[in-house]
Amino acid sequence: MKRNDILWKSILEETFEDFLRFFFPEADALFDFSKDFEYLDKELEQLFPPEDNQYASKFVDKLVKVFTKDGNEQWILVHIEVQGYIDHSFADRMFTYYYRIWDKYRKRTTALAILTDDNMNYYPNCFEQSFLGTSLRFEYNILKVLDQCDRKLAESDNVFAHVITTVKLALKSKQLYDQDLFDLKLQIARRLLARNVPKHKIGKLIDFLKFYVILNDQQLTTLFNKEINNLKLKTYTNMGMDEAVIYITREEAKEEAILEKNSAFAKSLLITNRFSLDEIAELLDVPLDFVLDIKASL
Repeated sequence: MKRNDILWKSILEETFEDFLRFFFPEADALFDFSKDFEYLDKELEQLFPPEDNQYASKFVDKLVKVFTKDGNEQWILVHIEVQGYIDHSFADRMFTYYYRIWDKYRKRTTALAILTDDNMNYYPNCFEQSFLGTSLRFEYNILKVLDQCDRKLAESDNVFAHVITTVKLALKSKQLYDQDLFDLKLQIARRLLARNVPKHKIGKLIDFLKFYVILNDQQLTTLFNKEINNLKLKTYTNMGMDEAVIYITREEAKEEAILEKNSAFAKSLLITNRFSLDEIAELLDVPLDFVLDIKASL
């Protein structure tokens, strides 16, 4: 879960403008994209002190200052929360975030929750309570990943659609054989590289796909990385062959360095006999088969 949190935090910041356009079809009429976004993560943390465990700000919560086009220079706060499991207090937490943000900034706020869980019946989209004639109902926007149409995602020109496609594939991964998962993962990568997307965004999206959708078979993982490098080489031929070769060589060197580092670390942990194979795989964030291969080589 921590790995996915880190991936979400990175990809949201890299594709935030695309995210707004994906969530709000009228985004270009609403937001002034000529002005930079301001990420207020530290400010959000300050609203929830460490001792307030029940509502402590999660790693992926984003508070972003976004300028609008409605006359004077005004701005709203877009609060995003990514939720990947059923939590019956989730709506309560969303409301708590909302009123603390309002109390601090007195600015218009739109709250957005991205639901990445695999339960089709889980839709926590409002918080309400009433007592002796006093009532309250707080509603917020939700994006349920499972509800997104595969065909529309594939046809979309918005790069955030590739993020949602990746998450959907990860949700399906438990029901797929590794070879089928490999084929679908590679299909998404090919479709992305065929689009007219800025290279820096392609790199982030490919990394998100690579690390969010995990193949248990280490050989298929290695093959996927090689296929990606080959696809990048073909895609970036317009940058000149020498430059493209240097780029791919650097990528391969990075992957080999990571592999060597994980292998050495796994060996040292195995020698201590203090950790189980599953614990070592979790610590290194690698498939169990990888650890078994290292053990067999000792």
